[in-house]
Amino acid sequence: MLPCLNKTLLGVDCYGCGGQRAAILLFQGHFKQAFLMYPAIYTLLIFAIFLIINLKYRFKGDFKIKIAFIILNASIMIISYIFKMMQFYNLTN
Repeated sequence: MLPCLNKTLLGVDCYGCGGQRAAILLFQGHFKQAFLMYPAIYTLLIFAIFLIINLKYRFKGDFKIKIAFIILNASIMIISYIFKMMQFYNLTN
């Protein structure tokens, strides 16, 4: 797997850390473990499917749906990152 540049250089996880492992777990059928590894995996997957479909079929309001998916995914990533960092700092202190 590709190493995280942020974790390699700074020693701290980034917002995307765990995404690759979660995708592998998802394709292996470990759905709960994939979610626990990276909570945004399912919304990102749905967003990717939507983008692929939207390339072929354009419809009214697709821009608003894309913005909503971006906000949803960013929110999930930020919230899960905060929880991950809170657990990390509780373990190190």
